[in-house]
Amino acid sequence: MLIEPDEDVAIQRVTDRLRTRCSDSHAPDEIETAVATAYATFDTLPIRTYVPVLVERQARRILNEHSG
Repeated sequence: MLIEPDEDVAIQRVTDRLRTRCSDSHAPDEIETAVATAYATFDTLPIRTYVPVLVERQARRILNEHSG
């Protein structure tokens, strides 16, 4: 699937936000992996408008599952 530049920027912002919010409990590489895993989940969606929001929610779930 072709990634639009705006979507790429939005996913980077998601990663940055999660790094800021979760840096005390998760390593940066763990956060990046969670975002990449979540992003892959939505790779085949034809409508891309809400993908960054969905990725952030899914990545938070992944990180929360690894917290405890």
